[in-house]
Amino acid sequence: MRLGTIRTATGTRAVRAHDGHLTELPWDDVGQLLAADGVEQAREVEGETLPVADATWAPVVPNPDKIVCVGLNYRDHVEEMGRALPSHPTYFSKFRGALIGANDDIHLPDPAISTSIDWEAELCVVVGRRARHVDASEALGFIAGFTVLNDVSARDWQTRTTQFLAGKTFEAMTPVGPTMVTLDEVGDGTGLSIESRVDGEVKQSSNTDHLIFRPADLIADLSKIITLEPGDLIATGTPGGVGAGRSPQEWLSAGSELVTTISGVGELHNRCVSSA
Repeated sequence: MRLGTIRTATGTRAVRAHDGHLTELPWDDVGQLLAADGVEQAREVEGETLPVADATWAPVVPNPDKIVCVGLNYRDHVEEMGRALPSHPTYFSKFRGALIGANDDIHLPDPAISTSIDWEAELCVVVGRRARHVDASEALGFIAGFTVLNDVSARDWQTRTTQFLAGKTFEAMTPVGPTMVTLDEVGDGTGLSIESRVDGEVKQSSNTDHLIFRPADLIADLSKIITLEPGDLIATGTPGGVGAGRSPQEWLSAGSELVTTISGVGELHNRCVSSA
C-alpha cells in the first residue's frame, strides 16, 4: 500500500495511492494517520478518487516529531570521502522546516551564504509505532514503510565545524515522498536500486544492499537512545557519487533539475531555485 499527503484548498489530506488514482482518507496527513494506528483502516477506505497527476504532494509526513539522519552508511560513500568504516551509526538531525514535497522547488541559499550545495539520495524509514529498547529481531515491526528523501546539503556549512547540523537543515532543501510504501510491497528495505540524476546525468547509482547499518539495525539502536514515535523519519544515508567526492567537486545551482529514484519506492523531481 502507498500512503501520502497532498495539499488541498482547505489544508493537507492523507491519501491512498492505487492504480493511478488517490483516495482521500479521514486524516489530515500520514503522520496523523500513523499516530492513530490507522494503516489497516486506510486499506479499507472507499470513496471518490482523483488522478495522481492532479495531486500536489506535501512532505509525506509534514510535521514529524523527529528527523534522524545517518551519515557514512554506504561503503562506497565512506571510501570516496576517505573515511574508515564506522563501527556504530553516525547520527545527526534535521528540523521540519527543511522538508519539502516530492515535486517542490529546492530553495538554494543566497550565493553569499553558500554555493557548495550537494545531492544525497536516501532511503527513508517512516516509523509506524512507538519504539523503545527494541530488539533487532523485532525492529521491522516498528517500521510503517519507506519513502524517498534527498538530503540536499550545504557542504561548506557542514564541514566548518565537527558537527553536521548546520549544513543539513537549510530551510526548504530536503524533498521527501511522494508516498510511503508499506513493507508488504517493498520488503525490509534491502535490495533496492537507488539513483540520483542532475540535469539528466546519473550521479549516484547503487543498491540498498550496500548499507552498513540496515533499517532494522537503526530502529534497534536509536530506540536505546530515545523513544521513536509514529511518523518519525530516519534517513538511512547516501551512496557514493556525491558532488563533494568528485574531482573536481560539483554542486547544484539555480536551474539544476534533481531526480531521485528508489526502485519500488518512488521518485522525486525537484528544480533548484535561488532564494537570493
